[in-house]
Amino acid sequence: MSDTAAIEAKLKADQPRHVDILKRFVAIPSVSTDPAYRQGVADAAAFVAGRLREAGMGEVAIHPTDGHPVVTASWRGAPGAPTVLVYGHYDVQPPDPAEAWRSPPFAAEIRDGRLYARGASDDKGPMLIPIAVAEAFMQADGRLPVNMVFLFEGEEEVSSAHLEPFVAAHRDLLKADFTLSADGAQWRADLPSVTVASRGICALEVTVRGPGKDLHSGRHGGAVANPIQVLARLMAGLHDDAGAVAVRGFYDGLDPVSEAEVAAIAAIPFDEAAYLKEVGAPEGAGEAGYTLLQRNWIRPTLEFNGVHGGYTGAGKKTVIPKEASAKITCRLVPGQDPARIVDLLARHLEAAAPPGVRVSVKRETGGAPAYAIPADHPGLALSEDVLEGVLGRRPVRVRMGATIPIGDIFKRVLGIDTVFFSFATVDEDYHAPNEFFRLSSYQAGMIAWARYLARLGERRG
Repeated sequence: MSDTAAIEAKLKADQPRHVDILKRFVAIPSVSTDPAYRQGVADAAAFVAGRLREAGMGEVAIHPTDGHPVVTASWRGAPGAPTVLVYGHYDVQPPDPAEAWRSPPFAAEIRDGRLYARGASDDKGPMLIPIAVAEAFMQADGRLPVNMVFLFEGEEEVSSAHLEPFVAAHRDLLKADFTLSADGAQWRADLPSVTVASRGICALEVTVRGPGKDLHSGRHGGAVANPIQVLARLMAGLHDDAGAVAVRGFYDGLDPVSEAEVAAIAAIPFDEAAYLKEVGAPEGAGEAGYTLLQRNWIRPTLEFNGVHGGYTGAGKKTVIPKEASAKITCRLVPGQDPARIVDLLARHLEAAAPPGVRVSVKRETGGAPAYAIPADHPGLALSEDVLEGVLGRRPVRVRMGATIPIGDIFKRVLGIDTVFFSFATVDEDYHAPNEFFRLSSYQAGMIAWARYLARLGERRG
């Protein structure tokens, strides 16, 4: 086996080629939520399969699902060495609003050491890293330090709606000691971190229907219920004046958070004023009685993600709409079941409907429970050691306010935990216009993955 330093030197020398590969990858519009981009998702799956073949991986396959494809590959030529399941996703968020981008969202542009494009940070740049590292080992030695199985899905941005059935049907193919995820994120660009927990999610859409058609607001105003007005009242009633969710049973059964966990969160260096300035918020908000990090990491939330009803174009149109709707998601913590939470919300909204309207709730697929890795997991400890060596500072352990469904899926179905080892950073505007990925992180990530796999390979038997 080559010295890891030689692998690292090769990765650095090949960096221009890897940047070009990323440029070609982000040019594929693989938006999973919008049927108009279905071909783009299929093209991205083919691109990923091609890269795995170029890297020398075996059994490369594109598996159809009831949604978008799953791409897998494997290399099991290291008897006695650990096996890791490498995870990432090739689907991306919609680019909207397109006019807010400084450069086209699906045409990479490099500015100030950053590659701008939709999906560059979440998750196309990070997921290419383990493929590039595997390729470097194969080219140098004809083998890898450990056994590796790769799984890249095309539905993470729609809550991995069809991943669990696929995993359940392919347990033997995916058998591994633990998952090493290229998805996730470093908490801050100036502070190395490892993610030890993520919140879950559930989603629904509530629709309020009033008259059988849009009506003139002068002729009919005051005579019939206005769905927008009713929807606004329903939405306002989902929180109390202290910022807590006002749905009966929402907080029932939450797993307790230990004093040690609370103290660990409090010890993390965090400048709330700087955070608020960075996101452009004049002041903080949320559930009273908790710090900002506690509200973001260990408390459940209910958020409105979109509202529609009536006329929303330029100028005015005096209309009472026949219906109005809102999209709602809840971020969940341990002890909350996504399906139960949706049921509670549906009952609350339907019961609060006043006369003159009909309220219906559409339950979205792809809910996911919260996940936490055991604090003493050896794969987690190794990630901390490697990050300290590469980035020059001991990483802090943080939680993720967002949701990555794989943690719970892989734990329940495969019985393995997930180590998040991503080199995206939360300030890289993923899910927003002008998403970017730091090219320095692209290179640092390759060095870190190379060292991680090499050191893991030393743990035989």
